[in-house]
Amino acid sequence: MTSTLTDVLAGAVGALGCELEGLDTRGSMNRLDLPEARRFIVVLVDGLGHDNLASRSGHAPFLRRRLAHRPDPISTVSPSTTAAAVTGLGTGLAPGQTAMAGYSLRDPNTGEPFSLISWNTDLRAEDWQRQPTIGERLDRHGRELAVVQPSKFLGSGLTNAAWRGGLPVVGESLAERVDAALAALERTDFVYLYWGELDHVGHNRGWQSEAWTAELELLDAELSRLARLAPPDTLMVVTADHGMIDVEERIDIAQVPQLSEGVDLVAGEERAAQIYSREPDALAARWRDYLGDRALVYTKAEWISSGLLGDVTDQTASAIGDVVAFANGRLGIGDSRFMSAGALRMVGLHGSLTDEEMCVPCLIEVTS
Repeated sequence: MTSTLTDVLAGAVGALGCELEGLDTRGSMNRLDLPEARRFIVVLVDGLGHDNLASRSGHAPFLRRRLAHRPDPISTVSPSTTAAAVTGLGTGLAPGQTAMAGYSLRDPNTGEPFSLISWNTDLRAEDWQRQPTIGERLDRHGRELAVVQPSKFLGSGLTNAAWRGGLPVVGESLAERVDAALAALERTDFVYLYWGELDHVGHNRGWQSEAWTAELELLDAELSRLARLAPPDTLMVVTADHGMIDVEERIDIAQVPQLSEGVDLVAGEERAAQIYSREPDALAARWRDYLGDRALVYTKAEWISSGLLGDVTDQTASAIGDVVAFANGRLGIGDSRFMSAGALRMVGLHGSLTDEEMCVPCLIEVTS
């Protein structure tokens, strides 16, 4: 896969013939093979991995038909987690440039983990994520990106990191968001819609649960309605931030001396644990010895040189863990000293490098 999630919104902008300084919108459009159109709606479905959708496509006739025409997935960013991916979509840039490189990272002011989702820190998102968003780039050209989300996200750290410069549009239920997106098209040709309930159900019940399938059916019906009611010549792109696996085995770092030795702090998440340590090389060696092929363990230097983060700024290099462990199989690697009991009970997980987590759909429809 050469196309990535960072191409999607930028490519949709290119499909409308709009060029933005600092982003190759036309190149993104061509990499995704997007057709030109009069307007667009980009829909990000949190947690709708390509493999997850393919396995349950019988319950989603609208998406199944588009999947038949676009069977090849694109890649999300790494780590394959919401804060990193949503910001990658909203900026067109990989996490190495945005410093949104995980579910949580070490707060430089307190030394404690802070969540890039709930933003439980005094750090300003604009100071942490310093790259311009596509919404800001469009605003400089007198264009407006409508950002359709629930009211609880207004002014949040993640919203400011990924979507500042956009026009906030509120919709609570999925049906309300579809209605809001359609209304937004009367004001602007650039619309983004987020839906997170599929991910929420997957975390709590597992993506293989009946509840997840029921949520997929609701999603499919509303996306079909969106396509049916959108004005002619609207490019509709449906994608996701990551896929999901249902965990079958867990390791608590706090309970394994070989893993906990030398650990100052654990951030990230169970599928992409980021460990802060004053002895990273020794710690990485112990972790590799203990975990074997159950995880891919990198030191910070190895992680940066791997290219998984894209180009890495000095800020990002200072923020990420000294060691990262990408879990394989159905394994979760957590630490009860730094992660909540609720987080460590989640069924569906993501963040690692497996196809189930990294491959996401990029489904298109041009309305007529």
